[in-house]
Amino acid sequence: MSKAKSAAQARASLDGRFKDIGPATRFVAPVRGWIKAVREALGMTTAQLADRLNVKQPSVVSLEQSEAKGAIELATLRRVAQALDCTLVYALVPNKPLETMVRDRARLFGRQRMGPVEHSMALEDQKVNSAATEAWLDELVREKNPRLFWDKPA
Repeated sequence: MSKAKSAAQARASLDGRFKDIGPATRFVAPVRGWIKAVREALGMTTAQLADRLNVKQPSVVSLEQSEAKGAIELATLRRVAQALDCTLVYALVPNKPLETMVRDRARLFGRQRMGPVEHSMALEDQKVNSAATEAWLDELVREKNPRLFWDKPA
């Protein structure tokens, strides 16, 4: 299987999973962090959570502050989630479908390469067929390894 087809299958699979998740805005952490929000919603004190984690109470306060700052380690957050009888969900949720991201990037890649050709043809008083260009860009997305599209433009 070609790298282009393999990547396309991976994108389709992940896009399907992301569709089920819904918008990432659903998972924006509370201002004071998930640990404190869940702990307080459960009516649990920092001392009680500390007991469940086998740490001292000031450590829980420190953990909550660390999470609120975005500085907590993933393994620590997972451990706290378990102590709160929660499941840590960790994901990178794209802002738009992965297929759209690759298509947009491939089109940019293709247009950068077509620019000099279109310029030369314009100098010769010839026009590039836009339908042919669009077909070429679509083929680029299907057939090329998407790794080509992510280099910084020259």
